[in-house]
Amino acid sequence: MPNKEYKSTRDAYGEALLNLAKNNKNIVVVSADLAESTRVQNFAKKYPERFFEVGVAEQNMLGVASGLSLAGKTVFASSFAVFSPGRNWDQLRISVCYSQANVKIVSTHAGLSVGEDGASHQALEDIAITRVLPNIIVISPLDYEETKKAVAAISKIKNPVYLRLHRQNSAQITEQKSPFQIGKANILQAGKDITLVGCGPILNEAIITAQNLKNKKISVEIINCHTIKPLDQKTILKSLQKTKKLITLEEHQIAGGLGSAILEQVASHYPVPVKMIGVQDSFGESGKPEELWHKYKIDNHYIFQEIIKMIKNK
Repeated sequence: MPNKEYKSTRDAYGEALLNLAKNNKNIVVVSADLAESTRVQNFAKKYPERFFEVGVAEQNMLGVASGLSLAGKTVFASSFAVFSPGRNWDQLRISVCYSQANVKIVSTHAGLSVGEDGASHQALEDIAITRVLPNIIVISPLDYEETKKAVAAISKIKNPVYLRLHRQNSAQITEQKSPFQIGKANILQAGKDITLVGCGPILNEAIITAQNLKNKKISVEIINCHTIKPLDQKTILKSLQKTKKLITLEEHQIAGGLGSAILEQVASHYPVPVKMIGVQDSFGESGKPEELWHKYKIDNHYIFQEIIKMIKNK
């Protein structure tokens, strides 16, 4: 169960980056005029010679980042998810992925939980447009602690990486000692009746649901699939062989996201009844995160209803 402490994944990114830079002088940061919002402003103050501000020019940001990587640098390129990879997908495809550049695209403000900023700033398609590209790793950390581990892990590899982060404070579910390995999903809660696989802070809604279902004697296995690409097929299939029912959960469009990635594997290896929970082919709107999760049917109330339906329809 999560404790009462709430922190944001973007804050974890800023703190982790600053700590890593002490011992790794090759780490540099490129920003597209959003240093404070993406929490790299402290890095900029402490290491001004390693910080590059390109302004409101996300395409240029990835061009500069790719060039720096060719000079031997480990580059973190920071913006909002709706702008990067949203506005610079061509540069991500050619300058970063095709070139296999050592660039980490770290983007904050993903999903509906951007809230009052509205549809124009709610990135709901970013997983789809990154995971389709060859050579890139796609990660959506669960919480603050896991984000710090993810930033440290991606700093040690040479691959292009897309790291998807959020603005709002979210429940702390993992601990400092919790395991994190790129490409390895973690079972947050063992269960026997149904498998729920998700990513990002929205997984806290699944944990709330699982607690509420205990009164109905329904046991939910919750898997934190923080790495969307490469997908941990082994852990997911092993769980499905036990429960034989699957629900996927994400703060993203159903099309092309984590659920789609899982179904691509499940359909050919171990087909089971599936319900995908996510945004259903719609743009968002302004509102508080909890209100938007409820309206777009990704909160614990809707998850509860869908699990009950699936259990009844054996």
